[in-house]
Amino acid sequence: MGDGKGRYRGAGSGLPRESRLAGWLRRRSRDSEPDDSGREDLLLAVAAAGLPLAPAAYPVAYRCSCERIGCPTPGRHPVSFAWQTQSTTDPAQISRWAQGDPEANFVTATGMVHDVLDVPLEAGRNALARLLEQGVEVGPVAEASGEGEDARALFFTQTRGTPEDEDEWWPCELDCHPETMDEHPGLRWHCRGSYVLVPPSRLPGDHGVTWVRGPEHALPEPLTLLGALTDACARYAVDHEEAWPLHH
Repeated sequence: MGDGKGRYRGAGSGLPRESRLAGWLRRRSRDSEPDDSGREDLLLAVAAAGLPLAPAAYPVAYRCSCERIGCPTPGRHPVSFAWQTQSTTDPAQISRWAQGDPEANFVTATGMVHDVLDVPLEAGRNALARLLEQGVEVGPVAEASGEGEDARALFFTQTRGTPEDEDEWWPCELDCHPETMDEHPGLRWHCRGSYVLVPPSRLPGDHGVTWVRGPEHALPEPLTLLGALTDACARYAVDHEEAWPLHH
């Protein structure tokens, strides 16, 4: 997957990622019209941080651009079935994709360079405030707006990698298995074989994915965030008394 460049290089690479990101966010707040050049700059900043990207579908009203009848995840899935091998950090390729389809969303493949801890939005906001108050190094964080369980907070972390013993590894879709629900209520750990949308992605119903903390922040160890996230999810589950979904 990718071209070998997809390694997180941290803030010391000298690339002006923070200023590009801040500038894009300021332009978006002043102007409701899409800014294609800003969109491309933001995608390139994500790739420069080492997160491999691939094109994804986008919403057309409440339908999906893939034109699949009854698409269960409109605007939330990769365009190609080969997204894992297609994913890249190559800026020239990403620019071609972005310019070739100005409406396209983008996903980043997890489990090679980075993982993503995905929690209910309210729980994520509470956990983020607690972590920052405690002085914990928190990496990039994105929010996906939406209704009900579709509203999520995405915490980008270093990857767990591939254990020497394959029995110690589980794919993303099993992270919400019934046996682990009480241990990690509402938490989805996107690792090998999974993906998440990256900003600036659009979702049906005028929803979207935006950065709270951009990709210029270094990726933390996932275990430094896990306690606060699971505690926040447990409180959220009690407050809302919801049955957690089994899908990722």
